[in-house]
Parts: sequence; C-alpha cells; structure tokens
Amino acid sequence: MVKVLHVITGLTAGGAESQLRLLCRHLDADCEVVMLAGEGLLAAPFRADGVRVIGLGMGGNRDLRAVGRLVSLMRAGRYDCVHTHLFRAGLYGRLAARLAGVPRVLATEHSLGAALLEGRRADRPGLRALYLAGERLGDRTIAVSAATARHMTAWGVPAAKVTVVPNGVDAGSLAFRPERRTAMRTSLGLAEDTFVVGGVGRLVATKRFDLVLEAVAAVPGAHLLLVGDGPEGPALRARAAELGIGDRVHLPGATDDVSGALAAMDLFVSPCPEETYGLAVLEALAAGLPVRYAACPALEELDPEAAPQAHRVAPDAEVLAAEIRSAAARPGGDHRAAPPAVAHYDIRRIAAKIDALYRATPRARPSRAARARTAFRGSRR
Repeated sequence: MVKVLHVITGLTAGGAESQLRLLCRHLDADCEVVMLAGEGLLAAPFRADGVRVIGLGMGGNRDLRAVGRLVSLMRAGRYDCVHTHLFRAGLYGRLAARLAGVPRVLATEHSLGAALLEGRRADRPGLRALYLAGERLGDRTIAVSAATARHMTAWGVPAAKVTVVPNGVDAGSLAFRPERRTAMRTSLGLAEDTFVVGGVGRLVATKRFDLVLEAVAAVPGAHLLLVGDGPEGPALRARAAELGIGDRVHLPGATDDVSGALAAMDLFVSPCPEETYGLAVLEALAAGLPVRYAACPALEELDPEAAPQAHRVAPDAEVLAAEIRSAAARPGGDHRAAPPAVAHYDIRRIAAKIDALYRATPRARPSRAARARTAFRGSRR
C-alpha cells in the first residue's frame, strides 16, 4: 500500500479541506495529514475517521523553520508520496519533500482562477514567481477542473505536468432525509413552512453573499441560511440589520454537518462570479436542491441535462430576488433526487483516479532533491 502524507495549510471548514477528508476516507493509500497552521474545525473529524493529523504550528508565511520540521517528519515517516493542497502548503510541502528525498511529490490546485488565488488577487507582486517555484519542485499537479488547468498553463505551468481530476462528492451522505430537515430547522427556530434560501462557503467578500442578503430582503417571508465563517461575518450581520431582515438571516458559523444544513434549505444560491470548481453547488445538488449559481466550472463542463434543476444566473440582487420568488411559488416537497451530475463526480471514481496517479507518477531523480537543497540554502541567506 502506498503511504501518503497530505500537507495542507489548515483544517478549517473549507472546500479543499472537506475534499481532503473525503479523499482520505476513500483512497486505497495509507494517508496521514500535516497542517501548517493550528487546529481547525475539521481536525477532530479527521481523527475520528482514524486519520493521523499532525499540527506543525507554523508561525506565519515566512516561518522557514517549518521547512525543517517538515523535512524531519517526512524522513521519519518514510512516505512514498507527498501530496500538497493550497498555495502555502504547496510551496513549503514540495520544498520539504525534495529535501527529504520523498520519491513522489504531487499537488492539487484547488483555487487558481482568472483573477483570484484562494480568494485573493492573483496579480500581487512576486506571487506568480513563487507559484512557479513551487511547481518546479513537484512531479505532477492535479487541476480540479479544465478551467483551472487552463489558468495554470496561462501562468506558465507546463501542460504535461497537469492532470485534470475533479473534486468528488459523497452522494450517499448528502442525500436528503426529512429527519435531518426537521432537526436542523428545530435547532435554528425555523418553521416547517418557512421558505429558506441557503448558501455554504467562506464568508469572504469575493463570495458576494451580500447580494443574497439584498435579494432575500426583497422577498417578504423568505429566510436566509448562510453556513460558514470568515472575516465578512460581522459585516453581513450589520448589512442584514440595515436591510431590516436581521430576524430572517441565520449565520450559525461553520459546521461539519453540511448534509443537515442543506436539508434545511429550499433553494441553494451561489452568487460568486469566479469559482475554480463549485463544490458547494455539487453538494447542494447531491442533497436534491434546486440551485442558482453565477459560476460553477464543474457544471459548465457537463451537458445541461446532467443537472436540470441548476441554472446559471447573473450575480445581481434583482435577478436573484426574482429566482427566489419563482422557487418559493413551487415548493419542492420531501422527495428530492440527485441529478446525473452527482454520479459523474462520485468520490469513489475520483479517489480511484488519484490512487492511479500515485502509482503511475515516476520516482524523482536524485538531482531534483539536490536542486531543492540548493534553493533552500539560498533562501536562508
């Protein structure tokens, strides 16, 4: 069995982190996880799944001591492969893997878009050079969509190093169950006949959840359930109060019970104009919800009939309000079926593809490790 160390920046309740948890459940490989930052919401669920999770305690983006700690960990663990996730982990993890002599080094690019990388402007000075430096230290990078692969090659990543393997969803765990709906609505104080618009994701400005607030404000009686945390939480609460809908907006924070949250919703809205994949949209479809989205490469790369209840709309408050009114006039009931798109992205199929990559990726030549040592020594001067 292949022994793999996954290196990730942290284990907050985000798309990349949740995807890694699913992969660890379904990969044939023996997986361990090291997080650069401190404990996050998902660290305990990983451990409950039986996955060893190690916290590195990295002090900040320039804490080069983290490289040495990673090197020691990798040498002691005798891993066959290091697989990194997210930008900072990709940079430090691939460098450490080369210094440690790990035979295979892979990365997954979850978050590179046309203008943003992990929700931040992609044109920041020096960012592309750092990104490409990390890429040169890896054997292969997985792009979560064809659109992501195009952005990578536009940045200068050789196309031969990029393999598209989409994110996956666990349809069985997300399938709608009436008892989940009742339990979640009871915990939130929502009546059974209340029409609930929902969203899931990091509460950051680029997600444009402010547009959904304005749309819900224009539809009397509709409630909004936003699941996730982030720096925009206080601003969204303040905006809800300004709009006079504070009692109709529910922000419970991050949760590892995404299936329960989705069951409580009647319509799922994703107003973000730039998504690198759209995992939350797929999860909502797995829960049988009608979906309105501004961008979702995962669906845009399929035939529209693969998800007939999902419609692309403009990221505009008036447009969203019209969609909410229309959906509220056609209640969905308690029989919600997932569309064919969900089966296409089944996590078992995705995990099998990544297992095959672990086995097929050639072992690194010693000269690559030597180059990494030279780069590391240069970075400490």
